[in-house]
Amino acid sequence: MKDNDKSIVPKPDKKELLITVNKKAFHDYEIISKYEAGIALTGTEVKSLRLQKGSIKEAYAKVKDREVWLIDSHIPAYKFGSYSNHEPIRDRKLLLHKSEIKKINTKLKEKGFTLIPLRIYFFGSNAKVELGLARGRKVYDKRETIRREEARKQLRQLKKSF
Repeated sequence: MKDNDKSIVPKPDKKELLITVNKKAFHDYEIISKYEAGIALTGTEVKSLRLQKGSIKEAYAKVKDREVWLIDSHIPAYKFGSYSNHEPIRDRKLLLHKSEIKKINTKLKEKGFTLIPLRIYFFGSNAKVELGLARGRKVYDKRETIRREEARKQLRQLKKSF
């Protein structure tokens, strides 16, 4: 074997930096499947996200003209930006493969499905959003989920006490 063989050198793992999580989505919706998409951003939006600022609480995604768009997400203006700062709330294009967009679009046409962002993060130097294809939960489903979580929490506390 040669010393300069590049196949032997391990590739560095890309680091994941979490920006924001939509906790309410996991409470209000039953997540059926998840998709990872890139986000088309401007320079000041990337800098603002690097400072871990941004919100996707009220955001949702929509398919328009065979493209997926993130709507009502909030990325605040970059503090040190100039006249070319971005609008804090605007539609942002999501980067997905055509086959994924077709799958999502067929599911969205069924009754009760919606596409919501679950989290925004950096994977290496790329901004990514995790989308969830979800169905809304009924009130009694939410109560049942809360009961289960409280039971798990009590079990963990009991295990710690012994």
